[in-house]
Amino acid sequence: MTDAPPPDALLFLSFGGPEGPDEVMPFLRRVTEGRNVPDERLAEVAEHYYHFGGVSPINRLNREIIANVEQELAAEAWDLPVYFGNRNWHPFVEDTVARMARDGVRRALVFATSAWGGYSGDEQYREDIARARASVGGAAPLLEKLPQFWDHPLFVEAFADAVRAARRTLPDSARLVFTAHSVPLASGGRELYEQQVREAAALVARAVGERTHDVVWQSRSGPPSVPWLEPDVCDHIESLAAQGVCDIALCPIGFVSDHIEVVWDLDNEAKALAESLGVRLARAKTPGPDPRFAKMVVELARAAAG
Repeated sequence: MTDAPPPDALLFLSFGGPEGPDEVMPFLRRVTEGRNVPDERLAEVAEHYYHFGGVSPINRLNREIIANVEQELAAEAWDLPVYFGNRNWHPFVEDTVARMARDGVRRALVFATSAWGGYSGDEQYREDIARARASVGGAAPLLEKLPQFWDHPLFVEAFADAVRAARRTLPDSARLVFTAHSVPLASGGRELYEQQVREAAALVARAVGERTHDVVWQSRSGPPSVPWLEPDVCDHIESLAAQGVCDIALCPIGFVSDHIEVVWDLDNEAKALAESLGVRLARAKTPGPDPRFAKMVVELARAAAG
């Protein structure tokens, strides 16, 4: 953007999540809008949220990351206000961009909380940006999405340290398994997404000195007749147990923070399955709270600011 004004704001763009029991079903209906998902299935998923009081941790965790980013910006004496918007729940990105316009923001850099390419990881966030600008009209600021960061050294380092911490609780023979959100095989950009997840896992494995590792998938939805990326993490745990594996270090490489797919699908379902099979499971922390993550966000913004 050679003719663009210098950036005067940063938009932190994420998925969103309910922050109370009354918000769970409206949130799930919004997420699945147009997909013909029956309420019975939504009610099943809702129980995952009700287990945590109807609150997804994602908004709280995102606010913590934003606070870290603001500290990093202050340390660099960069006066760049940070705004927070979501695709699927409050604060909605359309409302946030409208507020930015009222505040006189002219050009904002956009950090989306997905490290990946493909439709869900990148293109859908670009659609969110375009929709938000269109809803505001001519007064909307320029919005420039920052690049994917799956191979950024600080992202890799934070995950590597988390894997080391998890492995210290297990014998040296523990199997290293990486997991990321599954997507349909026919989804747009699936090949790019899968390639990036596998390459990121390899970078982290290399950083911790692990010669072998597995990449698996989790949290699939939709009808069983539609093929998704496999193997599923729980199926893989069963397979490893059948092979005599007793210890697994599990790294949620696909996730920035410990939101519902991590704290329910891994910390509850996968952990319970492992325990029933006599397998010890140690889950690595996600990198969002790590100060290096905020430093990475600011580095990406600096590079894009020109």
